[in-house]
Parts: sequence; structure tokens; C-alpha cells
Amino acid sequence: MEKHINVALIGNPNTGKTSVFNALTGLRQQVGNYPGITVEKKEGICKLSRGSKAHILDLPGTYSLNASSLDENIVIELLLNKNDKDYPDVAVVVSDVENLKRNLLLFTQIKDLEIPTILVINMADRMKKKGITLDVTKLEEKLKTKVALVSARQGSGIEELKELILNYKNISTEPCLKASVMDLEYFERLRKVFPNQSLYKLWLVITQDINFGNVNRQSLNKNPDFQMKSNNDLKRLQQKETILRYQFINGLLKSVMTVDLNKATDFRIKLDRILTHKVWGYLIFFSIMLIIFQAIYNWSTYPMDLIDGSFATLSEWVKNSLPAGPFNNLVAEGIIPGLSGVVIFIPQIAFLFLFISILEESGYMSRVVFLMDRIMRRFGLSGKSVVPLVSGTACAIPAVMATRNIENWKERLITILVIPFTTCAARLPVYLIIIALVIPDSTFLGFNLQGLTLMLFYILGFGIAIFSAWVLNQVLDIKSKSYFVVEMPNYKLPMLKNLALNVIEKTKSFVLGAGKIIMAISIILWVLASYGPGDEFENAEEIIASQHMGDLPDAELEQEIASHKLKYSYIGIVGRGIEPLVTPLGYDWKIGIAIVSSFAAREVFVGTLATIYSVGSDEEETIKKRMAGEENPVLGGPLFNFASGISLLLFYAFAMQCMSTLAVVKKETNSWKWPILQLVIMSGFAYFVALIAFQSLK
Repeated sequence: MEKHINVALIGNPNTGKTSVFNALTGLRQQVGNYPGITVEKKEGICKLSRGSKAHILDLPGTYSLNASSLDENIVIELLLNKNDKDYPDVAVVVSDVENLKRNLLLFTQIKDLEIPTILVINMADRMKKKGITLDVTKLEEKLKTKVALVSARQGSGIEELKELILNYKNISTEPCLKASVMDLEYFERLRKVFPNQSLYKLWLVITQDINFGNVNRQSLNKNPDFQMKSNNDLKRLQQKETILRYQFINGLLKSVMTVDLNKATDFRIKLDRILTHKVWGYLIFFSIMLIIFQAIYNWSTYPMDLIDGSFATLSEWVKNSLPAGPFNNLVAEGIIPGLSGVVIFIPQIAFLFLFISILEESGYMSRVVFLMDRIMRRFGLSGKSVVPLVSGTACAIPAVMATRNIENWKERLITILVIPFTTCAARLPVYLIIIALVIPDSTFLGFNLQGLTLMLFYILGFGIAIFSAWVLNQVLDIKSKSYFVVEMPNYKLPMLKNLALNVIEKTKSFVLGAGKIIMAISIILWVLASYGPGDEFENAEEIIASQHMGDLPDAELEQEIASHKLKYSYIGIVGRGIEPLVTPLGYDWKIGIAIVSSFAAREVFVGTLATIYSVGSDEEETIKKRMAGEENPVLGGPLFNFASGISLLLFYAFAMQCMSTLAVVKKETNSWKWPILQLVIMSGFAYFVALIAFQSLK
């Protein structure tokens, strides 16, 4: 029978924990959320020898077991709860060879929980370059554990780590040092009251106000044989514990580690001076963003055209191959066009995730956080707000969740409220197709105009987010102090495996998430567009034939009939009902339907138009050609011209069109007040700006 070993992968941020996780699990990993909360949960399977497998749980990054955020609470609660299905048989603490002193604080705390604990010293390939030598045998002896020297980049040490995991029962569970020495009398009383419990687990329950088993802070308070200390006394003891641990760590490292300071100094300081410079830093960041958006447009053109044409051909093939009837029409005019509205944008989305991953993996994103704090502070935000705001270019949902790292509640709330203004990947399909229709495919000063337009809308979204933050900072009456601390990790070349896994995971998540919504909406829209009440729909052939009296070629006659049916279908009736609202913005009823349906999720817009425009069409045409051929029923000329295109782009830049984001905002703020305000204010602002733009430009 195959044996499963539960492994908790734990470590400080920026220690290469994700690289170790990827090296162990490869593609055998999945991402979800912890039950009942929106914190991301990464887990995977690692094959070991002798018919065993390890279930690896990659826990959120944490600096210590003195929790200050929801992410860190998750780590503590899992390590205390033996009844949890993910409770680890063995803990693997990942450390960075250049920051062992800080990393070992967490290791010594976990060791006190009497869980078999392996210390992984990552980035071992940098030891020689940095002039670092380690006496691993002595380190293992002092820490009462097993140590694995690993280089996730070079793949070295991974097999040795697997062997240690397999033989975890041979690892001592004895603590490195006894934390109880900080107050022997207090801990002795605690031991007497709860003789069968781990002392350090009890200490965490007292200081963190968390539960394990039937033991919690309230039960300790009610026990007549034990007197709780005041909060001030507990904080002083926590500080004493930290000092004791660092005294142990300092003595340990002096005996097992030597560093050649001449080799340890490198070009990092010089590079930081440039990348965080008050002038050059911003210019470099702006230039990097410009290159990224140019690349998104230029590199993805060929695969996008191939996908676009392939889906049009597939739709035509299905229509000609399957027996005529409702099922044929559903597949050819509903499902395939709906899917094409998602799949066609995979190249751009994949490139976007790739570039974001490179910025994060290289260590540059931390410099951006530090750089932007100078600006953010003036608008009521923290430099840490940059990470959620930049993450918002991928998806607003994880971006809202990422605000947990912001300790100040007012700064965190403002960041949550303005994140939806940043251009997420769901807006990208709308931007790309509208820009392609209304902006010339030419160059200006060597830069593609369409790429420049895309970048301008990203900058616009970010700028409005910052301006909104300033307004909220003036309006919200919330008093709170804030401190800005950011870690500057070492620069490193991104690992290709990490980049590939991240792009695959994020793109798959986007496509599957959007695909489910779009597939369901495409089928509903097809039904609404293919059927209708009354004689105008039922007798469309006779009505159109009598109007033209045989003076139209068959192909044009079929198209006229299809347009008439669509107009008087169920969806046509709804669309014409809301047309008075969207006509002042330069749109027709078809765009109105697409806008309404996209309040479920922005990316539905293109799929909706693809479904609407494909209903009744026998021609092998791409969605872009169909949209380009649409005429404005009121003003005449192309429906998608510069004025209506800019109006539509601005509407999508500012409108709050994502039910999932609203749900996450409700969960993170614990109130419906904030998401409802987001929906009403952002959508009203979007309508007003789009109206002004169209009326000014037409």
C-alpha cells in the first residue's frame, strides 16, 4: 500500500520557498483557497522512493510564529491542530544561505512544537561566490535536526531532501532551546495545570489567542489554578523570547559559519542606488513598462491571428458537417464563438503573467515598492500598496487578498477600494479588440500606436486609482498609525521552471475561470438570440422577402433575415429596451447587451458579441471583421469609430464589472457597504466619462 507523508513547507518570504516547492512537485500541484477564507492554498504531490508519496503544502510566508496577519495565523493554526487533515508529519523550513540569522528564528520556534523539522538551506550555489562556509555536521548537532543544502536553481540537493522527508521519523523532536527559561516559575505553573500538553503550544495559545483541541485562551482564563498575565506582561515576555532565540542563533552561527566580507560585498548596493534613484528609478520603471506592453502586442499578433482564423474555420466546418438543426446552430453559433472569445487572448495574458513573474522573481518588484512609497504616502497609501495594485493587472481578486500585508487598516481599505481601477487581465480582451478596430496599426517614433494606446490605458487606470485613493484619504475618517518596512531580497536570475509553472498556473486559472462563465452565458445568449415571440420573429423570411421582392442575392437575403430575427428575438427585445441608455455613449443595442452581460465578468464582453454576431451567419468571418462591418443605426458610418471606441474603452476602464471581486471585497472588509459603494460609484463615473468622451469626439 502506498504511503502518504504530509509535509508543511514553511519559510520567510524571499527564501526561495516557491522554487523548492516547484522542484519537489513540478506540474503535480494545484492552487485553491483554504476552506471558508480567501487565502491561497498551494499543494502538490512529490514522488519518493520505496512506493511513498509526499503531500506538500506550501504555507504562506511568515517571519515568525508571533502572527501579525491572517496569512501567518494560518501557519500557526495548522501547526497546532493535530486533527487537521493537512497536519504535517514533518515540517520543512526553507532558509536563505545569506539570511540564516533571521530565518533561524522561525525554525527554532517550530522545533519547539515538537514536530520533526528539516532545515533546508537554499541558494547553496551562492555560498562560494559570497565567501560563505558552513559546518553542516555541527549545525545539525546544535539544532538537533537534519540539514539539506539545496540549490533549487541547479536542482542540487533535492534528492537528498526527498530522502530526509522519507526518513522523517529518525529526526529528533527535541527543541533547540527551551523557551520556558524566559520565566521558569510561570511555565512550571502552566505545566502543572496542563501536564499532558506541549508547553510551547500553550504559550502560543496565550499570546496569539488561537485554539488547539479544547484548549483556548478563555479556558485558560477560567482555570482557577492558573493566573493569566496582563497583555503588557505577555508582550514583554514575547520580546524576551525573541532576544533569547537570537542569542542562541548568534552563538550558533559564530561556531558553524564563516563569511569572507571581501567576497560578500557585490554590485547589489550600486544597482540599488540606480533602481531606487529619485529620478532614474522612475524612468527605468516607466521604460520597463513600455517595453512590456509593446511586447504584449507585437509578440502575440501571430498566434492570435492563427487562433482567430482557426475558430472561424472550425465553426464553418461544424456547420457544414453536422446535421442541420438546433444542435448544429448551438455549437457553431454559440459554443465555438464563445470559446474563441477566451482562447484568442491566451497569448497576451500569458505574456502579461510572464513579465510580472520576471519582475517578482528577479527581486526588482521589491525595489518598485520602496521607490513608490515616496509617492504613495502622499495619497494615503503605503509603498506596500504597489504590490496589490500591480497584481491587479493580472486579477483583482488575488490583488485584494494581497492587501493583508498592509498593517494599517485605513491604507489597506483604501487600497482594496481602488484596486478595481487598475487594468486587470479580464479587461485585456476588450481593450485589444477595440484598440485593433479604432487605432491605426502604425508606428510613432518607432513604437506601435496600438501598443502605446494599451499602455496609456494601463497608466490611466493606475492614475485614477491613485487619485481615488487621495480622495478617499480625505473623506474616510479613520485614525491609524502606519510604519513602512520592506525587505530588499537579493537580485537573481529568474528560474525558467518557476516562470513556466507560474504562467501555466495563472493562465489556466484565468481561462478555466472565465471559460465556465462565458460558456454558460454564451449558451443562454444563443438561446435568447435564436428564439423570439410574435410574428415579426416567426415570419422573418416572408417579411424580408416581401420588402425586397427578389432584388437581393441569396447571401445578402440570408443576412437580412438573420438580422431581422436577431432584432426581434428575446435578446433583441432586451437590447432595444436598454438602447436609449447606451445610444448617447455611441453604442447600439448589441453592445448594450454585451455591457450588461459583462457585469458578471468583464471578459464576457467579447464572447457575447461573438455569439450575437455569429447567430445566423453562414459566412466564414472572424469576430473582428464582423465588428468592423457594423454600422451606427443613428449617425451612420462604422459603429466602431474613434469616438465610440474611446468611449467604450473608457467605460471598461472605470466600470466595476466583476461579481467575484465584489464578493471578495465583502469578505475582506466584512461588510456589504464597501462593495456596493464600489459598484455604484465606479459604474456611474464610467458612464459619465464615456458620455463626455463620445459627445466631445463625435
